[in-house]
Amino acid sequence: MADLTTSQYTRTYTSFSGVDIIAYFDNERIGEIQGISYSITREKAPIYTMGSADPRSFSRGKRGIAGSMIFILFDRHALHRIMNKSLYVGHTDENIIRRRVNGLPPAPVDQVDNTVVARLTTPIYADQVPPFDVTLTGANEVGQVMTMGIMGAEILNEGSGISVDDIVNEMAFTYVAREVTGWRPIENGTTGIDILDLGDNVNLSTIPGLVEGNNP
Repeated sequence: MADLTTSQYTRTYTSFSGVDIIAYFDNERIGEIQGISYSITREKAPIYTMGSADPRSFSRGKRGIAGSMIFILFDRHALHRIMNKSLYVGHTDENIIRRRVNGLPPAPVDQVDNTVVARLTTPIYADQVPPFDVTLTGANEVGQVMTMGIMGAEILNEGSGISVDDIVNEMAFTYVAREVTGWRPIENGTTGIDILDLGDNVNLSTIPGLVEGNNP
């Protein structure tokens, strides 16, 4: 039987489906997430000069990263665990201040003036959750692995609804982020080796961690 790690058939045209992918928010595995998307946009404007209808060049401006997340709604808020483990600094004019942290009254962490006190407390809205990193990891049946990351994600909007016609209830969020690292393959715990790019005549014994097997 061929070694799945080195078979010439499993080393080409790697594919994954949504059921192969696991999502982590920081170190918390998220089992309720149903889908996630992102988009990257950048301002680019043409530069014109007299005597030409065509642009001479393009100036490059700001970049924006944003996307959406969809969660299955079970018996609690989709980000219930994340919110209960998060802390943020709120002010006394927010209702959040009336909540207790670990059974203790909210303690002041900074005093702006005699009437405004900031306190460390847990969020009640998803947009109060501090920035977090999203890591997506995919592993298929033949042992191929890939990963990507969305860095510094912050929740913007939250929405949900129920209906007698819905057999599944969902929660949707939109977010912004600071950085995206695209999908890349993982070989033996590292992302520096891509077997597909090495060609068919590669000597697998020269790759650390790989043992050449019998091709079918």
